[in-house]
Amino acid sequence: MTSEHGSLSGPARTTRPTGRLTSPHPPVDRTFEMRFTSTPRGARLARRLVAHRLDTWGIPYGSRLHDAIVLVVAELAVNAVRHGHVPGRDFHLRLDAVTHPRTVRIEVTDTRAERVPPHPAHVRVPEAEDTGGRGLLLVAGLASRWGWHPRADGPGKTVWAECGLTPSG
Repeated sequence: MTSEHGSLSGPARTTRPTGRLTSPHPPVDRTFEMRFTSTPRGARLARRLVAHRLDTWGIPYGSRLHDAIVLVVAELAVNAVRHGHVPGRDFHLRLDAVTHPRTVRIEVTDTRAERVPPHPAHVRVPEAEDTGGRGLLLVAGLASRWGWHPRADGPGKTVWAECGLTPSG
């Protein structure tokens, strides 16, 4: 499901109040959400569709902001497939762009409740010989903030990240 409201560069219009973002009731200008198969192919498709969507929203391909947001989406989607996979269940991706504060919020929801990420303050740096464990470090480095919470409408969790749309990233 995709919905778009307002414009990132134009005046903000409140479409619905939500407690998801950093301010109490920021206007959600643009939203993209979709379910993807919990497979590597689903994670790739999520990344590619988000890349295209950001470009159509005025965050162009090749810009620092675009690349950072796409990398965060890619890491969260891969983690949903790798650590949140339940056979026969999809993962859900939601992307919200808001004007005030100028933020893109990424939410990836899976259905596996018993495997949760560490608290953002407790992400460990992997050893040089470790073959994995760097994804959340990338998310922490690129996002303004991130975290997770239990899924509201069933088993599982939602891992989210917010990326500021300022020139400094």
